[in-house]
Amino acid sequence: MSRNETIWSQYGPYVAFGTALTAMLGSLYYSEIVGFVPCTLCWYQRILMYPLTLILLIGILKHDQGVFDYVLPFSIIGIGVSTYHYLLQLGIIAHSPACSVGIPCGLRYVNYFGFLTIPLMAFTAFVIITGVTALAKWAGQGTAAAMPALEEATEQT
Repeated sequence: MSRNETIWSQYGPYVAFGTALTAMLGSLYYSEIVGFVPCTLCWYQRILMYPLTLILLIGILKHDQGVFDYVLPFSIIGIGVSTYHYLLQLGIIAHSPACSVGIPCGLRYVNYFGFLTIPLMAFTAFVIITGVTALAKWAGQGTAAAMPALEEATEQT
């Protein structure tokens, strides 16, 4: 097992958890402290992001290598929803019927540096979680594949 595989399998879940926690706290800050009312697509992204914090925390505490199988579907779907939302904000995609009730999904509460909006922040968090989780899963499979060989060598001595 290489050093990179060890680093990803050991620290990947912590990076993914930190990213999910930061995204969750950031969205709560914008809605509860600043007072921004989330639109429909923002709620969908929250529905996909918030459970990741709990799932990753439980996976870390239980040292569960299978946690990645639970995280990846949420984060991959989250990439799709946040991409759609950002493209809608840019005007590349026409407004969705899902956004016809309540707060318009094209509304930009923040626009840092002229392009960084809340859906792009969510997209970035989902991409980081997906990438780190996929790398940790890959590294963990290398570790799991090496374990039987290590156990065999130990039993022979």
